[in-house]
Amino acid sequence: MRLLFIALQVAAFLAVTSGAFAATGRIVKVLPQFVDLQGRIALNPSLYERDAYQVQLRLHPEQRSALRFAVQWGSRDTSRLLLRVELRGNRGKNGTTATIESPVRYRGIFTTWSHASLSGEAYKNFGELSAWRATLWDGEQLVAEQKSFLW
Repeated sequence: MRLLFIALQVAAFLAVTSGAFAATGRIVKVLPQFVDLQGRIALNPSLYERDAYQVQLRLHPEQRSALRFAVQWGSRDTSRLLLRVELRGNRGKNGTTATIESPVRYRGIFTTWSHASLSGEAYKNFGELSAWRATLWDGEQLVAEQKSFLW
């Protein structure tokens, strides 16, 4: 009887700790930002100025050169993860999709910021952004996800 009890305790311990070796994380915030022709997202290092400049870039598409996603995330694991941002947009009446992937590494105590950009010919062919989904991957395992309202 005692041997059966010990075997059950070992099995329960292994079941609880088996998930402890998988990467854990969370995505705190995702900021889609337009990049101007000089590679800037703001003219001054002020949050107010950044938001005002983003409105200007939104109203004047000819002044844009790329779309950048600033992603704030955290993880308990320090291994390499993959940041994937999936985009849905439209070009006139045609729907468009794009995927941006960027290897990231956690370098902080609480959270860290990483960036993924859609630029060049891919950005020109994409059109206007409608929805996005940001995910963190550890190999084939989904670690964290955040998506826009329209996703």
